[in-house]
Amino acid sequence: MKTRARALTLPFAALLAAALVLAGCGGSGGETGTTGSAISAKRCDQNKAAGTVTYMSGYYWQASASILEVIAADRLGYFKDLCLDVRLQPGPGDVSQNTKLLASGRVQVGGLSQQDTMTANANGLRITGISSYSDAGLDVLMTMPSVTDLAQLKGKTLGQKGWVPVGVSAMLDKAGLGKGDLKEVKVGYDPTILPRGQVDALVGFISNEPLQLEQAGTPVKVWEPKDFGVPGSLGAFAANPDFLEQHPTAAQDFLRAVFKAYQYCAEPSHVATCLGYQHDRAGADSDPKHETAVWTTETKVVADNPLPGKFGSIDVDNVRRLAGVITQYGGVKVSPDEAVGWFDDSFSDAVVGADGTVVWPAP
Repeated sequence: MKTRARALTLPFAALLAAALVLAGCGGSGGETGTTGSAISAKRCDQNKAAGTVTYMSGYYWQASASILEVIAADRLGYFKDLCLDVRLQPGPGDVSQNTKLLASGRVQVGGLSQQDTMTANANGLRITGISSYSDAGLDVLMTMPSVTDLAQLKGKTLGQKGWVPVGVSAMLDKAGLGKGDLKEVKVGYDPTILPRGQVDALVGFISNEPLQLEQAGTPVKVWEPKDFGVPGSLGAFAANPDFLEQHPTAAQDFLRAVFKAYQYCAEPSHVATCLGYQHDRAGADSDPKHETAVWTTETKVVADNPLPGKFGSIDVDNVRRLAGVITQYGGVKVSPDEAVGWFDDSFSDAVVGADGTVVWPAP
């Protein structure tokens, strides 16, 4: 498996066995689904009419939100229970490629941040955002612990991988640092350049580089845009608009299966089982310790920063605020009213009850 950066490698079998002993394999779920067992015959026929639904991940088979739970939904038999034929396709981490495939209809559903959904539409691609787990984002800035105020970075070197995410740019602006106040340099995927002093600050993901550095014994200070009042998104899904219009029950039930798998895999007693599914999909290069840390970190962010509405829904206020951030820092002009029209939360709302749990079986 390819990862954003290589992490420490440990024997998977030993770690998984230990985790299973501690956590147990879990009672509910399991790979015992019967075709159509959670759906009426009429709805089953409607979902079968959608044919093969292709899902593309955001970044290969990393154990991130919007990826791991799709793998688990497939292995747990949830898609089968809902008469869905879902094809899982790995994405290479190239957002432009994912959005083009979604817009063309070659891919029906994919993991895509709300920011990227807006940018794609602003650039003329038709894509509809259909769900999200949290208004908190994954993009962060890292410094050494000696930095106690972002203003200390004025005149310092910022490492980025080709661009600075809009959320990080907005955070720096709120801290009083303008575009020319830091020297930006393009760097690779080795986070140890920060503790080695080659850069003074480094852009990354909260569930990736900080974890690698911590595992290597070099903790860093993590600066999150959400702590500066900057909007974001985590675990968002987007879909092809024609697919949504032509096969609404299939779109609903894709989310139904995925949301059920997310809630299953977020349970501590099921984490080891779901990471086993991820390892089977990713292959021998998967690092179980790192992947477990990715999943538990992201689900904690979701739990600590819940949506104001129902689980998996679209926060319209967040969309409007993101439109402003993208317009100011993303290089494209996005009207808040226009941005709201690029999202549809009817599909997520149809599969989640008022108490936040997934409606199962389907109506």
